[in-house]
Amino acid sequence: MKLTADKRLFWYFKDNVKVDIEDERRLDMYVKQVLSYGRESDIKKLMNDIDPETFRNSFNRIKNFLRKQVRAFWEDALGDTG
Repeated sequence: MKLTADKRLFWYFKDNVKVDIEDERRLDMYVKQVLSYGRESDIKKLMNDIDPETFRNSFNRIKNFLRKQVRAFWEDALGDTG
């Protein structure tokens, strides 16, 4: 699946770049960027675009690279992520 990168969140991409989230590394980059800089509407869109298990797996891979407050919020929200 390819998602169009929102220029507000992905300012370093050219306009209308599509991110292939089937690639685990790109998915993780996408999730990290949305969680770090996204608004509520961006996070809701992310949650509609990927399934909960995919989100949880990605979060487990990227959580150590998130700001402390963002990581703590999602760890509380998700509970034990393993």
